Amino acid sequence: MRSLNIGATGMLAQQLNVEVISHNIANMNTTAFQRRRVEFQDLLYQNQRRVGSDSSDAGTIVPAGVQIGLGVKTAAVYRIAEQGNLTLTENTLDLAINGEGYFEVELPDGETAYTRSGAFQLSENGEIVTVDGFTVLPGLTIPDGAIDVTVNSSGEVLVQLDGQVAPQNVGQFNLANFSNEAGLLAVGDNLYLETPASGGATTGNPDSAGFGRLQQGFLETSNVNVVEEITNLITAQRAYEMNSKVIETSDQMMATMSNVR
Repeated sequence: MRSLNIGATGMLAQQLNVEVISHNIANMNTTAFQRRRVEFQDLLYQNQRRVGSDSSDAGTIVPAGVQIGLGVKTAAVYRIAEQGNLTLTENTLDLAINGEGYFEVELPDGETAYTRSGAFQLSENGEIVTVDGFTVLPGLTIPDGAIDVTVNSSGEVLVQLDGQVAPQNVGQFNLANFSNEAGLLAVGDNLYLETPASGGATTGNPDSAGFGRLQQGFLETSNVNVVEEITNLITAQRAYEMNSKVIETSDQMMATMSNVR
């Protein structure tokens, strides 16, 4: 009976759906986390009577035909690149992107990764780095003796030194953008890598055309909507139960046929 396999594909699909939802809920407090959604597609069909085929020698055509579906498959788990809320931290090196764009991060192997998590710190050399110690490009260093650091909306880093009246500009943050943000490869630690699907990175200054502005002392929260996720979880659970009911019913039908004398 096809319904056994069809019900199994439905249960596997909803199991994956629940796993994705649980991942979203688990990261509801992760800085700049972007929630995921599962996209399903129906499987191939078995044609018992092909639509559009000739039904007689007179050239009459079958208007509908008979197609038997074989279940469901997972087409994609895509990332929803929606702006999260900005929360005030009052930490000098916490930066939030209000709008489009990603910070550029240099990995230990020299590859460039991208992130929206702006929870930055200083290294032992005064360089601005991520929480894992990776350099935030273009590589900005805060000089010793700095008594205040200001990052304006366009990404300029202005340092107030002891004994000086005018602030010193030590550099500017760059942002990167992609034609298809969903095509970025998530590698964990709030980092993404460029892929052929995302397209090449377009870089520019914050608060310019196509790029968001920086807000110092803020962090972007995740864009997970807990109420929506719980609703989706209940829906996925019910769908799982209904598919299991299909398998149970198919088993009862097979048992009935086995008992026929």
